[in-house]
Amino acid sequence: MSEGLSTVRRSGFLLVSLAFVLTACGSATAEDPAATTAPSIPTQDVVSAVKADPALHAELPPSTTSLTLGTTLSPGTAGLPHGGTVDGKNVGVDVDLRDAVAKVLGITWTVQNGTFETIIPGVQNGKYDVGQDNFGVTAAREKVVDFATYLTDGQSFLGPADHGPGSVKTLQDLCGLTVATSPGSTFQQILTTGADKCAAAGKKPYTVQLFSDAAPIWLGLANGKVDVYFGPTLSLKYDETHVPNTKFLGQFSSTPVGFVTAKGSPVVKAVSDAVNKLIKDGDYARILGKWGVAGSGLPQSAVNPTPTL
Repeated sequence: MSEGLSTVRRSGFLLVSLAFVLTACGSATAEDPAATTAPSIPTQDVVSAVKADPALHAELPPSTTSLTLGTTLSPGTAGLPHGGTVDGKNVGVDVDLRDAVAKVLGITWTVQNGTFETIIPGVQNGKYDVGQDNFGVTAAREKVVDFATYLTDGQSFLGPADHGPGSVKTLQDLCGLTVATSPGSTFQQILTTGADKCAAAGKKPYTVQLFSDAAPIWLGLANGKVDVYFGPTLSLKYDETHVPNTKFLGQFSSTPVGFVTAKGSPVVKAVSDAVNKLIKDGDYARILGKWGVAGSGLPQSAVNPTPTL
């Protein structure tokens, strides 16, 4: 954190960030100035017109009418564009995509919320038929679950707009800084794997702090305890335009993102084929367009593509 940051500027950043967090948690009132600046959320219905495909439904185990989907609960708008909760309703590009997949397959989801670290183990032990939480395809994950890809996301950096590094695109750019990210994620994996790069360059190491919730990261950026947030590209680009005094610093890498199922489950091919049906019919483009992430679309869903991480 820059030594030149004044107490007033830190306090100001802290206040607007706190206002955002409160708004994101649904705590703002009509008298709260933050409520008047809350971002508008897309509301187009891009799912109701999606048609069921009996041939794809037949790929599921016989008599399947509902599947259990494990994910994490994202209160307020902090998890957008992937997922959030507005007026008690789950919204986001991930929500629209999974609902559209369910329409194609002629099923309903029984959605259960866990933590990021528990979703893949829950898929492995049969608690969930499908997991969805912006899981990037990695070699380690493909050893324990199958992937049906539905999006491309990246690993990027966000910081305060008025101080700190102006650009971060490599791990060496983080040397000497405190970096916040989520536990059990590809971001943690990248930071752990590359921890020796600063020493090799003769620089101070970076310090990693792990948080399961974004709210303490916003506060850490505000009060100087965190210099950089390492997270999903789509979310950080969304945050840059919605969280006061934040700046997108750069992207490190990108990877396909997918639904996950147990190894060998017949559900994975059905889900992948459903995504391809949405791509072919144009529904996929309409969903991504609604959330402003058309550039992150895949030309085709794949089962267990070759990992890049």
